[in-house]
Amino acid sequence: MTVTNQWWQKAVVYQVYPRSFQDSNGDGIGDLPGITSRLDYIKQLGADVIWLNPIYRSPGVDNGYDISDYYDINPEFGTMADFETLLANAHQRGLKIMMDIVVNHSSNQNKWFTESAKSKDNPYSDYYIWRDPVDGHAPNNWGGFFGGSVWEYVESRQQYYMHSFAVEQPDLNWENPKLRQAVYDMMNFWVDKGVDGFRLDVINLISKPTSFADGQPNNGEPFADVGDIIANGPRLSEYLQEMHQQVFAGHDLITVGETPSATVADAKQSAGLTTNELNMVFEFEHMGLDGNPAPELGKWNDQPVKLVDLKQSLTKWQTGLHGSAWNSLYWNNHDQPRIVSRFGNDTAKYREVSAKMLATLLHGLQGTPYVYEGEELGMTSAHFKQLSDYQDLESLNAYHHFVDDEQRVTADTMLTYLAKMSRDNARTPMQWNTSAQAGFTTGQPWLQVNPNYTTINAAQATADNASTFAYYQQLIKLRHTVPVITTGDYQLLDADDDAVYAYLRTDGPTKLLVIANFTDQTQTRHYDALADGAKRLIGNYEDDAADTLRPYEAKMYLMEK
Repeated sequence: MTVTNQWWQKAVVYQVYPRSFQDSNGDGIGDLPGITSRLDYIKQLGADVIWLNPIYRSPGVDNGYDISDYYDINPEFGTMADFETLLANAHQRGLKIMMDIVVNHSSNQNKWFTESAKSKDNPYSDYYIWRDPVDGHAPNNWGGFFGGSVWEYVESRQQYYMHSFAVEQPDLNWENPKLRQAVYDMMNFWVDKGVDGFRLDVINLISKPTSFADGQPNNGEPFADVGDIIANGPRLSEYLQEMHQQVFAGHDLITVGETPSATVADAKQSAGLTTNELNMVFEFEHMGLDGNPAPELGKWNDQPVKLVDLKQSLTKWQTGLHGSAWNSLYWNNHDQPRIVSRFGNDTAKYREVSAKMLATLLHGLQGTPYVYEGEELGMTSAHFKQLSDYQDLESLNAYHHFVDDEQRVTADTMLTYLAKMSRDNARTPMQWNTSAQAGFTTGQPWLQVNPNYTTINAAQATADNASTFAYYQQLIKLRHTVPVITTGDYQLLDADDDAVYAYLRTDGPTKLLVIANFTDQTQTRHYDALADGAKRLIGNYEDDAADTLRPYEAKMYLMEK
């Protein structure tokens, strides 16, 4: 297999968070008919694939990542007929649909779990991870992603079950071949429906360690972080190859695994071009660079990323995977705050130019780019002011843990952290137009609309040839038409420059130079790689000031001999 002969290597994925995209019936919750009504907008942008966050039946404890029935649609979003209509309409427009699947855990209301919890000797008894008490308490000191112990006691079995996330999200037992087959059968149900791929939630957590020994907690914390303990377990590759054989083989699907704590070496295996596992993985390293210096506080912080650190991280993945595995490229998703507020500048003066700068940098890299709903408009984080504004379980749990229980930070400090880093920043409704509730709903939205929708919305952006939307259209077209963006190797220029990020992509005699000023100051830089006859493919200022880089200026040059 050559590096660049797969359709998904030139594709651009558009992520839809169904709950926040478009409401068709006025109940304040986005739905499948709403998405269908907006397919022409996604097509107009130029994307090839739509990634749908989970749409399965769910109690909604973790916004759909707690699935109670893998074979049914969440009634809030519509019916199976609505999904089939969406799929058919997408395919008519040449758009593919990628489903988000959660098979590390299910809902505790899933039939598999309600049966498993009844006794130790029923057909589902071994579908989950059960352990006996140790000295009258939980089996070990592992702490979950959303806080607290990963263990919950069930009287009917007189055992604890493991939940890496919320107590309502019990972890599936992948050691059980019957469970694995049930997962593959379910995935094939959706393949037979005609879906075009899968995004696999926290897939590198499915292979648990053989030992359930205690871990080392962070300073002063009661529990050891389960993430680093269970990520990339001993049988992960075996399970993914089995999944490939049982589900993916024989179908031309796009597959991406969410892989917290994955290293370049892990990704070269899970997303290897010849390993028969997944097409690509989402790594988190560049998303963790602005975390708190105090490890016990994790991601909760309000300080900006250091550009030199960002360069080092992205470069490591670009060079580390080149020729052997495939990168997925992203700034935003449903779990991350809006990038223009995080790595850019969301003031009125610089929002658009910095959004375009960040887009230029990302879309010039090797890999498959992901655009999260509203990113193409330069949508900003919500900057909520009070705790009652938030709905995200992770955010609320963190606030109560660090402020109320541990008293590590003040209420005001934690609210500052939430305003910067909460997942709800990405989940405010899509901003379609200047009408009430941004055109998202005729009712009361499930999460409040960002008040800046009157100036940041799709209606205005699609009518403006100089908008962020128009700029994303150009970048996507370049991805489809300029081969070096897909094929070229990567070289970082001036690694220690803390103001400007520049890199070179090279494929034989063809070179692509990307330059991005990350500051609100004018910079002067000269790059020897910029040869005579270089063509500026795109830039976020109308003219080219040569070695002068204006605030947040970005540009991309093509050089062909």
